[in-house]
Amino acid sequence: MEPQIRFCTSADGTRIAYAVLGEGPATPVICVNSWAWTIEAIMTQPAERARLADLAERHQVVTFDNRGTGASEREPSELSLESRVADLGAVADRLGWPRFHLVGYGDGGATAAAYTARNPERVARLVLFSPCARGDSNSERMTQLIHENWSWARRMIASLMFPNGPAEMQRWTSSTLRQSMSPNLAARALELNATLDIADLLPRVQAPTLVLNFRDGPGMPEGREVAALIPDARFHVLPGEYASVFAGADELIRAIREFLDEGTEARGPDIPSGTAVILFADIVDSTALTERLGDTAFREKARELDGALRTVIRENGGTPIDGKLLGDGVLAVFTSARQAIEAALRCGKAGGNAGLPLHLGLHAGDVIREENNVYGGAVNIASRISGLSAPGEVLVSETVRSLARTSAGVRFEDRGEQALKGVGEPLRVWAVVEGGV
Repeated sequence: MEPQIRFCTSADGTRIAYAVLGEGPATPVICVNSWAWTIEAIMTQPAERARLADLAERHQVVTFDNRGTGASEREPSELSLESRVADLGAVADRLGWPRFHLVGYGDGGATAAAYTARNPERVARLVLFSPCARGDSNSERMTQLIHENWSWARRMIASLMFPNGPAEMQRWTSSTLRQSMSPNLAARALELNATLDIADLLPRVQAPTLVLNFRDGPGMPEGREVAALIPDARFHVLPGEYASVFAGADELIRAIREFLDEGTEARGPDIPSGTAVILFADIVDSTALTERLGDTAFREKARELDGALRTVIRENGGTPIDGKLLGDGVLAVFTSARQAIEAALRCGKAGGNAGLPLHLGLHAGDVIREENNVYGGAVNIASRISGLSAPGEVLVSETVRSLARTSAGVRFEDRGEQALKGVGEPLRVWAVVEGGV
């Protein structure tokens, strides 16, 4: 599991490094690290690496370097909670995921919680490990020490994090700080942590939330306060101390996994056995976009969007078909017309967010299944219907409308009978409109 570093640009122009791991079918996860931890540091620490690998078995997982650290732009002009939330938003927007889980560690929890409060439609579930609602006054004293003696300050930070050892973790922490950031950035980060206050934002968090703290570690009162301020949040106390997270922390991994996996059971089919609902999506005018962006840039954006669409498809109970890539079309099959429509609407939004608007079409019928591919007239009709749609619009056949009109929570606008290339008779199609009657 070797991450490939990619870059996006935050609202103020700061370059942010991020990495994508795993291709699991469940809702994707963005991890927001504490100020000191970077992608490189995490991947050199066995327990941290194992925690990411566990998540990546079920989810597509993204982690990123905070501004000023690691591979992200060093010495940014602004360092604030607002800029950190903007960086998280830039990563999320670049990925094009309509909804995802957030996992925030330490002061990264403030960033994750603030983003969740302001973007309730984007965050499915929120996990906060050792968070605090208000700043730490100890940060002010440590800031002064950093300015006076960076080497000694690093050792002091390591000993405060791991007062009982082990010595190798203290050495790893000191080394990570030295490699990840300048002393100036470290001082600025701790000054920010001293003034953080998200107490007013926490009651606005709507996502189901799990707050985790180690029983013998620092931050228990702060963690309880955070959980108390978030409506219906759960507070889970883990055995051991903070160092346990770097010594394996199987219960931490298990708690996060179980919480994120809740409510992911697939819904049952609502169409006859042997019939499939086929979703076909294709980028609008991909040739012109390739000429405008350049082949390499277009292909990179298309690959990222392709991954996001496949995640949406899986989350809605569908099966993406291998071998179909954006530019050639994304093809998926569903056993539920309702789920297929929900997936198509989310795919349309993902394409719009990525700057690659999509044609989207749905049809239902018998298909020929061969390994991980499907063939047949119904597939061709779905493709033809897709070609009729306006950018971002979802068009469906009369068959799909009949299957879903009582359960999909949408309404349908009649677009009349349409002649489809290669299809003998005209076919009536309908546009999906959100916000049912």
